[in-house]
Amino acid sequence: MLSRIAESLFWIGRYVERADGTARILDVHLERLNHLPMEERKSVAQELLAVMGARPQSEDFGLPELLHALAYDKTSATSIAGSLGAARENARRARETVSSALWESLNTTYYGLSQHRKDVVGTYRFCNWTLERTAMVSGLADTTVSHDESWLFLVLGRSLERADMTARMLSTRDVLSAGMSWVNMLRCAGAYESFLRTRRAAFGDQHAAEFLLLDRLFPRSIVYALRDADECLAKLDPSAQRVGFINDARRIVGQARTFLEFHRTDDLMSELPEHMERVQKAVSQASDAISRKYFNQADELAWVGELS
Repeated sequence: MLSRIAESLFWIGRYVERADGTARILDVHLERLNHLPMEERKSVAQELLAVMGARPQSEDFGLPELLHALAYDKTSATSIAGSLGAARENARRARETVSSALWESLNTTYYGLSQHRKDVVGTYRFCNWTLERTAMVSGLADTTVSHDESWLFLVLGRSLERADMTARMLSTRDVLSAGMSWVNMLRCAGAYESFLRTRRAAFGDQHAAEFLLLDRLFPRSIVYALRDADECLAKLDPSAQRVGFINDARRIVGQARTFLEFHRTDDLMSELPEHMERVQKAVSQASDAISRKYFNQADELAWVGELS
């Protein structure tokens, strides 16, 4: 597969999942932000933006600026609109590889952004619309794209971004800890019903955190997402199965996953920020390693010329 096509598919997966994750985080925190005093609202808005990996453009940064930065700013890949636009652009570049249904869904979603501005539908409805559209895109990717290398790169990007976004979602609870229950966190991840069926009567902060972090059967748990990423990397590079070969990205993802799976503690809540930071760092490093291995081939393909 061409390097540019593989890279576009990888980033389609990441950007669609980023839009989905950002919409979930905004949806669960927006009501709390609306009820905070003005000064506290500004402080929390800045902290929440930092959790999402961005910086405020001015000191007078409050809720309206936060919503623009995370929801409506088409020029920033951190926002929902920017992520959906970037996903559509990458699909355009890989138009000969993605299915017509997937392309049409991304294209329709992109043009639907103009009809879902804040002044038209409000942020709550915009977030819900985003969740519906990203679910459709993911479903079409799974059912209309052959599960070959193309699909593996797309799922690899989606899995890494999902692990990162779940980690960021869990990190936001420290920003809005007062009055922010784990029920809301579970609902944010779409995990509430699955959690109740799994845990039954056992319910508490520790149990909810363990579920979102470690459950091997729930698709949005961090361990599940990292395992999916590891399986994609193994299929993309079968030579890594042989003794003497090593895939940097797979090593990074595998170390992060196995640490979470085999690490045992009596006080997970106090260690949660450390775990979330480790996951985000691993995702960033794995993404860089994937880029070096599969995408950045300019130096290898450069013309060398004849020796004199």
